[in-house]
Amino acid sequence: MSEEVDVLVVGSGVAGLSFALAAARFARVMLVTKKERPESSTNYAQGGIAAVFAPDDSPHLHAADTFVAGAGLCHRDAVEVLVTEGPARIRHLLEIGVRFSREAGELSLGREGGHSRRRIVRAEDLTGREVERALLAAVAAEPRIDLRENCVVLDLLVGGGDRPRCCGVTVLEAGDPAPSRIRARAVVLASGGTGRVYLHTTNPGIATGDGVAMAYRAGARVANLEFVQFHPTALYPTGAATFLISEAVRGEGAILRRRDGSAFMEAEHPLGSLAPRDIVARAIDREMKRTGDPYVLLDCSPIPPAEIRARFPNILRVTAERGIDMLSEPLPVVPAAHYQCGGVLTDSYGRSTLPGLLAIGEAACTGVHGANRLASNSLLEALVFAHRAANRLEAGLPTPTAPDREITRWGKAPLEEGVLVHDREEVRTLMWDLVGIVRTDERLRLARGRLGEIATQYRDLCARHAPVAELAELRNLVETALLIVRSAQSRRESRGLHYNLDYPYRDNERFLRDTLLPPAEARP
Repeated sequence: MSEEVDVLVVGSGVAGLSFALAAARFARVMLVTKKERPESSTNYAQGGIAAVFAPDDSPHLHAADTFVAGAGLCHRDAVEVLVTEGPARIRHLLEIGVRFSREAGELSLGREGGHSRRRIVRAEDLTGREVERALLAAVAAEPRIDLRENCVVLDLLVGGGDRPRCCGVTVLEAGDPAPSRIRARAVVLASGGTGRVYLHTTNPGIATGDGVAMAYRAGARVANLEFVQFHPTALYPTGAATFLISEAVRGEGAILRRRDGSAFMEAEHPLGSLAPRDIVARAIDREMKRTGDPYVLLDCSPIPPAEIRARFPNILRVTAERGIDMLSEPLPVVPAAHYQCGGVLTDSYGRSTLPGLLAIGEAACTGVHGANRLASNSLLEALVFAHRAANRLEAGLPTPTAPDREITRWGKAPLEEGVLVHDREEVRTLMWDLVGIVRTDERLRLARGRLGEIATQYRDLCARHAPVAELAELRNLVETALLIVRSAQSRRESRGLHYNLDYPYRDNERFLRDTLLPPAEARP
């Protein structure tokens, strides 16, 4: 079975939905999502969206904070685009019905780690859910968007002979035993991040690095995958449904303490508990290893109870459900994998190095985040670059191209149930133990060796068996994990989110640059 559309969007988070709405002005758009339409990292985002609205703030200050967090690797042009175009994107969200929190009629602005001003626009502590609600409603009302749930994209389609370009996808729809082809004049990856590569993560179950793996297999360049942000404060114990304690809680005055009650961040950074996330996560990791404690404490007592009830009602409710009264006792917290700063390499209009393929949101590496993401810049990046990508595509949709190559030749034998579950947990545990907050050359070597073996097994499984959703997803998870390890091995310094005990220093002479892996056809 084969279908044709003008634009095919993979993913239903803020990036994919925003792009689809903008592109529907000039194109027939199909949006496919792996699970139900609200299931995305956007829906789990609590804190908010960073943008300049306060009288004492400016795009220059927002950019300066972003550069500091990015540890020298932010692309100046991309950051300037982000901070100057961001406020207009917030206004557009207001126009389509997003209900941001207000105080005295004005937008209520919070502050988070690394920000020198209050600039976090929010909807209480469920900002992502509110933005997703409004975008989904707008998409549902747009007749030129065909949104399909429970569709697993297996691979990109590539055509063009000696001048390859992306021209669609192969997709496995729920209930359909055979994959189908969807040809498109342009394909947009808005497939989210890689958090499920790690054992402990704040990401939803769908965040298995699908976009990165598929783009790399098709020949697109990927960049900066070693820079994985670990959010410092996930509620302990993490379990299957990890719950994030928003950085905005520390922005309002909460203090990180050891279990004996002593504060420790003041000795680590001038901003104390509001230091950039990489510094806070490493400090917590170090304290846990030094003391043997399984968690540290987030003391919320400096925040007036009335303010907690007003600003963090969802966190108050969930922690109470877990037996903790955050109004009178500290919260036990640990770091958890949260955000991928790298991804598919793009320009400032979302265009990858493979013509016909665009990437936006967490799946992309626009250069905004550098070696570490500034808090709440992620939803803003998705909104800004989705808008830019659609505007540029409107200037000229590519000519339709017929696919002329198979990225993966699947077999026909049915796959036995349950055969893949063990590998998923092995990969996630291995990445947590060996490629986590603190790394070494030996840990990376061991991780690459074992992941290489597993990746070979999965290539063999794909060659022998008919495609099923779990096999496709786990292949992407393994390949993305291997790309993260290879990227980490190639950066022999410590910068931002990448910290290697064998090179505990920055080397600006050799590594003040993006990490670009060789194209897929050149891999060992």
